[in-house]
Amino acid sequence: MNEHTGGVAVESISLNHVEKRYGKEKLYAVKDFHLKINEGEFLVMVGPSGCGKSTTLRMIAGLEDITSGEIYIGNRLVNHLPPKNRDIAMVFQNYALYPNMNVYENIAFGLRMRKMPKHEIDMAVKKAARVLEIESFLERKPKQLSGGQRQRVALGRAIVRNPKVFLMDEPLSNLDAKLRVQMRTELIKLHKQLGVTTVYVTHDQVEAMTMGNRIVVMKDGVIQQADTPQTIYSNPKNMFVAGFIGTPPMNFIEGKLMENASGLLEFHTNRYYLEIPAGQSAKLKANNRANKNIILGIRCEHIHLDEAMRDARPHSQIAGIQKINELMGADMYLYLDIGAPNLLIVRTHPEHRFAEGEKLTLTLDLHKSIFFDRDTGENLLQ
Repeated sequence: MNEHTGGVAVESISLNHVEKRYGKEKLYAVKDFHLKINEGEFLVMVGPSGCGKSTTLRMIAGLEDITSGEIYIGNRLVNHLPPKNRDIAMVFQNYALYPNMNVYENIAFGLRMRKMPKHEIDMAVKKAARVLEIESFLERKPKQLSGGQRQRVALGRAIVRNPKVFLMDEPLSNLDAKLRVQMRTELIKLHKQLGVTTVYVTHDQVEAMTMGNRIVVMKDGVIQQADTPQTIYSNPKNMFVAGFIGTPPMNFIEGKLMENASGLLEFHTNRYYLEIPAGQSAKLKANNRANKNIILGIRCEHIHLDEAMRDARPHSQIAGIQKINELMGADMYLYLDIGAPNLLIVRTHPEHRFAEGEKLTLTLDLHKSIFFDRDTGENLLQ
């Protein structure tokens, strides 16, 4: 156990091969979830609906029984402990406020149930309200508050208990886009202030990238990758992670690796070929990928239209025909036909204007490209 500078005791969480199966068929909702969440960490679990992230959170909370494995909060095995004895606080997406109580009473409710002295409750509520900047709302009922204010009250009710762990299940999903951005910032600031170990569930990968010290990407109940946001973005473990994290998603091009006279590998499609840089060539050859069909992955920002970005090697360039463009404010996304099943997405400056059907020369920064196994989707450079 670690005492944070704010005076709040925080704990690590360990999930040892935790599984959840449902029904007579014993279908997996969560499979072999094995992870340690460090003291004071802000860990985000992200993935599509039904991937098992909320089920995992509910198992940590004690709201869902586990089928097998062990969950520790600090050094305590909590498999059979009821939620109230786990020293956790949970924040849900629906706020779960009592409509007949004002803000003060909502925040104080859990402390009153614990029979805390009245003056201690008063101090705790006012301190939480000050941290969340809702002191002027304490006499209001929930129906008199905006969505963002209600979410702050729900957070206040969690903070006031001084838990060792915060569990948050899509707490911002009911807010509008502008308010979500604001509340993301508030939650990051709050975590820095309190330092409490936090597990945060979302399906929004932008939320995951901006908030987490570490991200766990899940699919079909299985951890796909657990790493820092930067590593997950720049070095995804497989095609699912590469396609799920990042806006827009990574471009995928199918082709065949062939060895040239210099001993380097080339990536061939039916329209063009690209020379693979020496370092990547060596890794792929060591992985026995010469003369094999694979998938090349490249982010939109690593494809360039500018003359200045074209290096001396002509075989880092391909031709594309402009089909669609999307103006995203500070960026323009171009969708180009390069002969692949999917259009290639390129990010460029919004002042650039390209006509539909215009032929463009693209330079790929192949040092930033990633190669995936066509069958398993695994990153071949790891």
